[in-house]
Amino acid sequence: MSSMLRLIQNENMKIYRKGTNRIMLLMLVGLILAAGLILKLNTPSPKPHVNDSWKQALIKENKNLEKEIKKVPKESQSYLKKEIAINQYRIDHHLPPVNGLHIWKFVDLMTNLVMVIAIFTIILAGGSIASEFNSGTIKLLLIRPVSRTAVLFSKYIAALLYAVLMLVVLFIVSWLVGGILFGFNGLTQPYLQYHNGHVTETNMVLYIFKEYGLNGVQLLMYVTLAAMISSVFRNSALAIGLSIFLLMVGPTAVQFLSKYDWVKYVLFANTNLTQYITGTPVVSDMTLGFSIAVLAVYYAAFVLIGWLFFTKRDITA
Repeated sequence: MSSMLRLIQNENMKIYRKGTNRIMLLMLVGLILAAGLILKLNTPSPKPHVNDSWKQALIKENKNLEKEIKKVPKESQSYLKKEIAINQYRIDHHLPPVNGLHIWKFVDLMTNLVMVIAIFTIILAGGSIASEFNSGTIKLLLIRPVSRTAVLFSKYIAALLYAVLMLVVLFIVSWLVGGILFGFNGLTQPYLQYHNGHVTETNMVLYIFKEYGLNGVQLLMYVTLAAMISSVFRNSALAIGLSIFLLMVGPTAVQFLSKYDWVKYVLFANTNLTQYITGTPVVSDMTLGFSIAVLAVYYAAFVLIGWLFFTKRDITA
């Protein structure tokens, strides 16, 4: 165990000594600040609600959505149904929507940057293993009295720790930027969750943490995929390029194929687990438990393939 911890510590030192990895952290902070300033400058000042005018606005919006829902394909109706149900819940429970942006809405918007974190971590994980073979330094690692398995998993765990650090930075910086630019007055705003045709209230902090946790699963899958490709092909450019290509194209391809029932078994139909807290799964009969089971199978396959190629092939570099 102590040798494994030393290996992880050694990998962490390599990561944070490399200027590229520190720059990626600064880029993440810069993206949050830039997004906050752009939204602040382009979002008009919110107007206070006059009596129950917000109810009339939501009633009108629901009538328009009900007309629109008849025109769109069946697979695109779930989002509109969700909006109608949430609007009706606000009307029935006298919960006026918060005008403009507030701190939690900004934090929620910034969770979209998880895709950027995925790209940064893919660059790290994809290059971490293959670069050792390309430079020949893999021999220096393997002459130590540690197994190949320990070397591989120390690199993998270090990449995951880097992803966790970026998630923590994303949350803290987006919370601070959101509060400073848009105010802290929305801290008590509840989140309205839509599931199986029903709307429920949940604490916004719990919702954000749940969203981060589900996005963390998505990160885990893409990092594992990049590490596997790097281990199999021992080529940094191929591992990074192919992983980012699949990250970008996979979810879009799934949307085009969503009319086929078999698409629910495709990896990219299950990576985005936040589809279950927004109430809009790719295939209507998919559940959170089903997606977790599918991801577990893919995860086991990625780990096994990567481990076999790393431990069984001869070192020729």
